[in-house]
Amino acid sequence: MKLIVTRPLAQAAAWVQDLRALGLDAQALPLIDITPAADPAPVQAAWQQLPGFALVMFVSANAVAHFFALMPAGAAWPAGVKAASTGPGTTAALLAAGVPPTAVVQPAPGTTHFDSEALWTQLSVEDWHGKQALVVRGEEGRDWLADTLRGHGAQVHFVAAYQRHAPQPGLAGRALLAQALAAPAQHLWLFSSSEAVGHLRGLAPAANWSRSRALASHPRIVQAARAVGFGQVLDCPPSPGAVAARVAGWIAGG
Repeated sequence: MKLIVTRPLAQAAAWVQDLRALGLDAQALPLIDITPAADPAPVQAAWQQLPGFALVMFVSANAVAHFFALMPAGAAWPAGVKAASTGPGTTAALLAAGVPPTAVVQPAPGTTHFDSEALWTQLSVEDWHGKQALVVRGEEGRDWLADTLRGHGAQVHFVAAYQRHAPQPGLAGRALLAQALAAPAQHLWLFSSSEAVGHLRGLAPAANWSRSRALASHPRIVQAARAVGFGQVLDCPPSPGAVAARVAGWIAGG
């Protein structure tokens, strides 16, 4: 069975490497293209204002990468500012960027879903009245955490550190898509974004996905894949080890 990793290119390459190390036949077909924000000035301004924030929430590893790409020379993460992450990939990116582990807030260990709701269980113990929070994301995104922080008295700001685009696969990508459509039983899609599912439908608008199978990292993404027509979709934590275990169980169960 060939696993198709649909994460953006930078993350897909690492996932393919890790999955192959676990003995799986993984291939990358990024379904979201990531580019820097058209105007770097808002991110540069955010860095200057960073000490005034109580919390900076990063929506993804890409948000971390593009925010820190504009970090002023000689700067360091300000003391007392929390850096929030919804998942292990974003947390790893924050630590690699130099954020102290004591400053990072993430969902509790052992959680099965990595999202804003899980992150809020860690943040909700604090009094947010009058505090400033910054959300680092693409040009748009889900506002649940921002709305929740506002509801608890915080002032929330946004900065777009990158742009997301529909993919333009090359020859290898188009060939992999054709193979997956021709032999769905021999392929398994790995989704980490509802947007990626939508882009796949755009790449093959007439495709019949009823015999195709997928793993998705969140129930919302499961629903998106089923809405496109995928015949089988399972929820799976976003880690290569969890994917390998799910694949083994799937094969064993026929």
